[in-house]
Amino acid sequence: MSIRRLLAFVILSAASPAALALTPALPAPEVAPSEIVAAAPAEAWTTIAADQLLVMDLAPDAAGHARRVVIQLVPAPWSQGWVGNIRKLAQAHWWDATAITRVQDGYVVQWGDPDAENKARAKALPSGLLTTSQGGYVLTGGAAPPLSGPKLADAPYSAKIRYFAGWPIAMEAGHAPATWPVHCYGTVGVGRDMPPDAGTGAELYAVIGQAPRQLDRNIAVVGRVIDGMEWLSSLPRGHGEIGFYQTPAERTPIRSIRLGSEVPDLGTWQYLSTDSPAFARYVAARANRRDAFYVRSAGGVDVCNAPVPIRRALAKR
Repeated sequence: MSIRRLLAFVILSAASPAALALTPALPAPEVAPSEIVAAAPAEAWTTIAADQLLVMDLAPDAAGHARRVVIQLVPAPWSQGWVGNIRKLAQAHWWDATAITRVQDGYVVQWGDPDAENKARAKALPSGLLTTSQGGYVLTGGAAPPLSGPKLADAPYSAKIRYFAGWPIAMEAGHAPATWPVHCYGTVGVGRDMPPDAGTGAELYAVIGQAPRQLDRNIAVVGRVIDGMEWLSSLPRGHGEIGFYQTPAERTPIRSIRLGSEVPDLGTWQYLSTDSPAFARYVAARANRRDAFYVRSAGGVDVCNAPVPIRRALAKR
């Protein structure tokens, strides 16, 4: 026996039972959040209506693979001026033959008219778009429908998080607080110029990095990517200022963007109801990981680290 092994044996043998008992035993492993989601009953899932979806088809990749990105639009009453404009833009097929113009590493992918800054060449917007304002980023106190589901601490960004129809909503303190949707990975927002410009909805971005919560209440949140995120997050990064592509050849063409209700044979997506017991258990498990991999539980969870589970159903419409 080596001197090192012998010494270790002597020390262990000399330790009293009381000393050995000071090392606490780990509690029995509990189920992982993914297992809770997998076991959620059918009645805990809510189908997303096709007219609440925005379907973006990019040009195929170099290997010829189709690239489809599906976005769920934020529900009323939040950001509805922009959402209404987005519906009109999609119905007018305005995004056809536009492009992804910016990919900033760890931040966002942005798309729209590459010539938007050139008034002589910019693509004309369809008539009837609403004029938006920065006041629409937040619903004033008392204007929101009742929020429910788990309560999450959210300092310093808000007093707390509650949920509405599967969406996390930040809120101020008080009896009738102001409310707003939050920026997490996959969130879709409206590109804009300097204030007071608030954007029309023609220029959109998706978050591909760490949640930029500082953008909350500074930009309109209009949706979230629920399928095809890999086609955005894997795009080549732009090398121009803040990730803009410097040449047309670098851009990824957009073939079309349509409302889901206009896309034949589109699949069906469902979210885990944020009012369901299964969702409450899922959030609790996210905050208190005790499944086999974990040594220590955090005792809390950030809203963006407990994303609302969304699945694609097998049946088609």
